[in-house]
Amino acid sequence: MVASAVHGIRRRTRRLHVTAAGCAVAALCTAPASPALTDRGAGGAKPTIVLVHGAFADGSSWNRVIERLERRGYTVMAPANPLRGLYSDSTYIASVLKSIKGPIVLAGHSYGGAVISTAAAGNPQVKSLVYISALMPDVGESGMSLSARFPSALGTATTSVPYQADGVSGTDLYLKRDKVHPVFAACLPASEANLLAVTQRPAATTAFSEKAKVAAWKNIPSWALVGRQDMTINPDQERFEAKRAHSHTVEINTCHVSLIARPDAVADLILQATTATATTAAADPRTR
Repeated sequence: MVASAVHGIRRRTRRLHVTAAGCAVAALCTAPASPALTDRGAGGAKPTIVLVHGAFADGSSWNRVIERLERRGYTVMAPANPLRGLYSDSTYIASVLKSIKGPIVLAGHSYGGAVISTAAAGNPQVKSLVYISALMPDVGESGMSLSARFPSALGTATTSVPYQADGVSGTDLYLKRDKVHPVFAACLPASEANLLAVTQRPAATTAFSEKAKVAAWKNIPSWALVGRQDMTINPDQERFEAKRAHSHTVEINTCHVSLIARPDAVADLILQATTATATTAAADPRTR
């Protein structure tokens, strides 16, 4: 009888262990995803966020956005956009992207939008594109052809300066000092706009004249921010581009330098693209 009792106890113990294990598995299957993981891509890796600046600016224009993204635990890069021409600039940025391991969320401001549209083409690591008051040319379009359809105050706000470098000559475009505040940065204090004028980086005319050969937004999900008070790129152009690309679009009251004036709104849109991309990747059986 003692042996029978012990045998019975062992059977009950085994049943308890199996039941407990089954409950644990069920709990794991039904529990909601941890908030800490919702912004991670396939394999649990957070994407690297790459920010590409536009003409008349440099990577520091993203500083306030970078602070907000890094506080959320993201690795952020803001490489220098050479501003020498769409073809060479996008080739350079594409080489930067190839050096990054894991998924990428790629954002571009102003002319930087044209650059990311080319640089991201054919790179499966780029999971989403974010356009901040940006150019989004289709194949065969250029910044100049788009601005001809949607004129803005930028047309009379620049001055041309010839340059020569390593036997190559061309023409740089600068913003006129007295136009930086009203046209480029009206939503900033005059003193801050003056600093942008003093430190601006010129863009070669080829940055705006070269026609896009690819348009990555046709194959990669995109998000777009429209600045209603933008005097550099016509807000109607930004709306047209975003609608054509089927971008997830937000409009806010801001001038062209929304990334400086409204960094919270810009960072929020990038984070939306990041979390939506991670959710899509997790649901896609091809990523498993």
